[in-house]
Amino acid sequence: MRYLLLIVMFIFLLAGCEKNEGSPEYIKSIKQWHEKRITRLKSETGWLNLVGLYWLNEGKNTFGSARDNDIVFTENAPPYIGTFILNKGTVVVEIYPGVKVIADSLPIVDMQLKDDLSDSTTILSLGSFRWFIINRNGKYGVRLRDMNAPLVKEFKGIETYPVDEKWKIIARYIPYPAPELVDIPNILGSVEKDTVEGRLYFSINGNKYTLDPVSEGNELFIIFADETNGEETYGAGRFLYSAKPDSLGNVVMDFNKAYNPPCAFTRYATCPLPPEQNYLHLRVTAGEKKYGNH
Repeated sequence: MRYLLLIVMFIFLLAGCEKNEGSPEYIKSIKQWHEKRITRLKSETGWLNLVGLYWLNEGKNTFGSARDNDIVFTENAPPYIGTFILNKGTVVVEIYPGVKVIADSLPIVDMQLKDDLSDSTTILSLGSFRWFIINRNGKYGVRLRDMNAPLVKEFKGIETYPVDEKWKIIARYIPYPAPELVDIPNILGSVEKDTVEGRLYFSINGNKYTLDPVSEGNELFIIFADETNGEETYGAGRFLYSAKPDSLGNVVMDFNKAYNPPCAFTRYATCPLPPEQNYLHLRVTAGEKKYGNH
């Protein structure tokens, strides 16, 4: 029994030895970045308040919480709210009399809805609920939020690896002769095409690796998988943003800012998955760990 207790104490001591590595300024900056990340998740436009995702059929789709609707909202919504009409990529909503649905601070009766790929997505609200149309490769759906969603109240944060400045890596960005179309699978089981303009080359512990990023505005968006996935980190990979190359073609990739896709928190998100060429045969022990049982 004495030896068993000593072993248990030794294990706890080892666990407590994990500590942050890097300059105090750097460690503080990563912790501040993560705090802002948590704030965004819990915000009105974050991922924690999603309570529904409903795909539209061509034609009329009635909606509300009553079971005889085509689209059944959560039970605390009004029983009958209105009808979505999908007509060859155009979505119109018609609201039933006596139901006060708001768009741009004004009550509506009917209107055409702009989806999330438009310049200005139409957001409809009713009480604590918000909903809008999403467009996924020509497939249209209704994404529903509840500002009083249980997950927002229950959320306790995300466990992370200790901050380690060694995971702040300088990569070399080499443009392709011409932009290439790559297959980006998603959680829905379909594949979308996206444009990759170059490749990142970097080394870790003397081993060479590459990643294909997608350009998003002034940043590079990296969807990657590694050998921690499914055990310590989310099974479907993680995301990472980096600034675009400097004048010398260098890109700073900080894996301490690797974070979980929305699908790690909710089944109502539609997440891209890592393309085949972005599977890293190494353990990236930096950034966010998996959340709950997702």
